[in-house]
Amino acid sequence: MSSASSFVRRIAATVLAAGAVVGAAALPAAAHDGDRHHQRPRVEISRVQADSPGRDDRSNRSLNSEWVEITNTTRDGINLRGWTLRDSDGNRYRFDNVRIGARATIRIHTGNGRDTRTDLFQDRRDYVWDNGSDTAILRDDRGRTVDTESWGRRR
Repeated sequence: MSSASSFVRRIAATVLAAGAVVGAAALPAAAHDGDRHHQRPRVEISRVQADSPGRDDRSNRSLNSEWVEITNTTRDGINLRGWTLRDSDGNRYRFDNVRIGARATIRIHTGNGRDTRTDLFQDRRDYVWDNGSDTAILRDDRGRTVDTESWGRRR
């Protein structure tokens, strides 16, 4: 029985050692997954044009020259239904049944227009994004912040 007992102990020691190695290798990865500052979001605010070119005359052309671009960085399309895009003053745009393709970009304009696969319109009659400083906040359908983009001096 002594040799069987010794054999079982060696097997147990080998299994425990293998588990320790796997656990040690997985720990840094698991710790990193929760750290949003080092992770690239799956959907991100890729560009903002807060100051439309030319005079701010509140024309639809000027309003639509103010926009935010959102990019899907994944290999799969994502439905943005229920997602929101906000500014620091609380102005909110809620996405309807909008699907953003894999590695695609959509542009959300402030003014009026006809929505397409690449361009969406908030149908507003006044500017949303402050030229000097503001923050664009993208939230998913559960209200979790997905990405933010700030410019100018923070308030």
